[in-house]
Amino acid sequence: MMRAMVEIVPAGIDDKARLWRLLQLYSYDFSEFTGADVDQRGEFPYPYFDAYWIEADRHPYLFRRDGTLIGFALVRAGERHDMAEFFVLRTSRGTGVGADAARQVFALHPGEWQTRQMPTNTRATEFWRRAIPVAFTEEATDHGPVQRFTIPDRPT
Repeated sequence: MMRAMVEIVPAGIDDKARLWRLLQLYSYDFSEFTGADVDQRGEFPYPYFDAYWIEADRHPYLFRRDGTLIGFALVRAGERHDMAEFFVLRTSRGTGVGADAARQVFALHPGEWQTRQMPTNTRATEFWRRAIPVAFTEEATDHGPVQRFTIPDRPT
């Protein structure tokens, strides 16, 4: 069995500030597509952030490689799991850790899933098409591509 390239760790309350800093890097990268700017504090707002430590249907994860923090995922549960946000530091992109991290996160939540991208973020769409480990359908929506798929329960 191949060893995982990245370790997925649920982000606890003690990790909240760490994840916020990574979210700022993600938001900066993403501003290329959204045109978003920082607020008066010099931060990119994210109104749902605190909910990931309060609401049972939201799951924050950190990614580590050889003990070093390299990214995060924010997952919303419900009728269908949704990869709300997903980020890998630029220094780790193109190494396969992103796909490995995504597949591990999917496996933590068997069932119906979706991933969504902005129409102008074609690199993200290419990434998800490669990273989703099962057959999927893809729909073009007004907000961009959406992939839908089912992650099977892990064998017992």
